[in-house]
Amino acid sequence: MVLAQQPTGSVPTVTGTPTGPTVKVIYSEQINVRSGPSSWLYPIIGVLLPNETAPALGRSPGGDWIMIEYPGVPGGVAWVYGPLVFLSPGTLPIIDPPPTPTPRTTATLDPTLAAAYETPLVPTRLPTFTPPAPLTIPTYTDALPAGNASRIPTGLLIVALGLVGLFGAFISFLRGR
Repeated sequence: MVLAQQPTGSVPTVTGTPTGPTVKVIYSEQINVRSGPSSWLYPIIGVLLPNETAPALGRSPGGDWIMIEYPGVPGGVAWVYGPLVFLSPGTLPIIDPPPTPTPRTTATLDPTLAAAYETPLVPTRLPTFTPPAPLTIPTYTDALPAGNASRIPTGLLIVALGLVGLFGAFISFLRGR
């Protein structure tokens, strides 16, 4: 069995505390660190974990965002949302936000491809007024045609059939007794 020699030197540690105001994450989960004071306009460039602290450098004009020292990113500064952190006592200057970043790609359309999906506008004529055809009102006459003079009136036929039906019902009633 070979025993390895243990190093005898000491590793320097940083024991200093930042001077001035600091922020401490009070949210129960990690929070996003952005390149500017807006969750819509600026991208996420890092995170802070719960109870992590960072030196505070300034506030946004509205006061909702706090600029912190954040090494490892361009400029060494980043922004955190104020309600998610506790700011230690101290005054912070108002800092103007950085310019919004330009997108990495710009959306462009191929004009020939776009033309394939465009619907051409076809001009239409305005509606014109066309008068309706003349209204024809039918007229009825009470006179019977000359060839059907011997017809039985419909009312008389209905009454006669009703009487035959009543007579049949009376006979059925008498037979059922």
